[in-house]
Amino acid sequence: MSVALRNTALFAVVAGLIVLVGVQQGWNSALVIVNMGLISAIMALGVNLQWGFAGLFNVGVMGFVALGGLAAVIVGMPATPGAWSAGGWNIMGAFGFAVGLIAGVVLLRARMRPGRLRALVVVGALVAGFFIYRAMFDPGVDAVEAIDPALTGYLGGLGINQGLWVALAWPVGGLFAAAAAWVIGKTALGLRSDYLAIATLGIAEIIIAVLKNEDWLARGVKNVVGLPRPTPFEIELQNDPAFVQRASEMGFTAVEASTLYVKLAYAGLFLVVLLVLLWMAQRALHSPWGRMMRAIRDNEVAASAMGKDVTARHLQIFVLGSAICGVAGAMMTTLDGQLTPGTYQPLRFTFLVWVMVIVGGSGNNFGAVLGGFLIWFLWVQVEPMGLWLMELITSGLADGSPLKAHLIESAAHMRLFTMGIVLLVVLRFSPRGLIPER
Repeated sequence: MSVALRNTALFAVVAGLIVLVGVQQGWNSALVIVNMGLISAIMALGVNLQWGFAGLFNVGVMGFVALGGLAAVIVGMPATPGAWSAGGWNIMGAFGFAVGLIAGVVLLRARMRPGRLRALVVVGALVAGFFIYRAMFDPGVDAVEAIDPALTGYLGGLGINQGLWVALAWPVGGLFAAAAAWVIGKTALGLRSDYLAIATLGIAEIIIAVLKNEDWLARGVKNVVGLPRPTPFEIELQNDPAFVQRASEMGFTAVEASTLYVKLAYAGLFLVVLLVLLWMAQRALHSPWGRMMRAIRDNEVAASAMGKDVTARHLQIFVLGSAICGVAGAMMTTLDGQLTPGTYQPLRFTFLVWVMVIVGGSGNNFGAVLGGFLIWFLWVQVEPMGLWLMELITSGLADGSPLKAHLIESAAHMRLFTMGIVLLVVLRFSPRGLIPER
């Protein structure tokens, strides 16, 4: 079997599994898998860019995805009335002061001679600046969070909530993640791969902690709900007589048709984004830049000896891969219609994405896309499949049997068990992934 035919067959198998879900469980469930599969494939593309192209071990994917979600709030939600005048400008002024303070300390340190006097001046400036910063920042935060905290209590956003303009949050999410990646990369990319992993994981946890605790930014754990979206709401379609009539002619109720319509619209938008990013990634892979990145990945010393700036190229691809993860995070938050910082867990937004890349095929963009769909399908379906299997196995046992109760309760752990089994099987029989790098 040729490589092209084999790869096509693998995608066909995954598509067949999703179609089977549509037939057995309903097309609404199948489209949920499709939409999250598209988003997962984009996340996997971003990680594959970093690991497959450059060998960068980034386990802080969760933080970049969360920054994309924050962008959806800042772009789409309306500004909270009175928040800026109450304390918003104080908060922005404090941030401006902090940036100026850091820049001033850096310049001062560069101009002074090394010694005890320079150390005392730098420390004194930083300590005094910290207290000034808190004196500006804290009253502003208290004033903003006091504005109707049950419903708002945060600054709000730009209020771009009209039609497809809502999707502007997706590239903005990429910019947020790219900016954070640049800061992280400037400080951590010189570390060895295992230390880089620890650094990125720690910084991702810091990002999540900020989102959970800074209520003025995005309401913290109280969550932001009712985010605008680029598709019509189901209730709007259900109140449209023309849509209801068309749905009736096709044999659907208004509720069923509106749900399917919205999910199909999302699938179309997400597919366009995935195809654009996949095309760009393929062009990059086969360009001189892509060949240079793989040369750096395979032998940094040799590439450096040939005149390549390894650190600069690592920073470049680290920023690009993180930006793609930020785009995916903004898309997911738009799809959910809410930002819930408490749901960002490393297991879901870092480990699972890495499994997608490894199983699909590190270094191969199509492998990353395949892994995104396949692993997300298994993540969603193995728990109900495990429950069915346990009920089948224990069908001959009495209803009060402790063994039967234990096995049925164990079905909830089928997700983690299956991910481990899939990862081990693929690494044993196809260590380079289902669609390996050519």
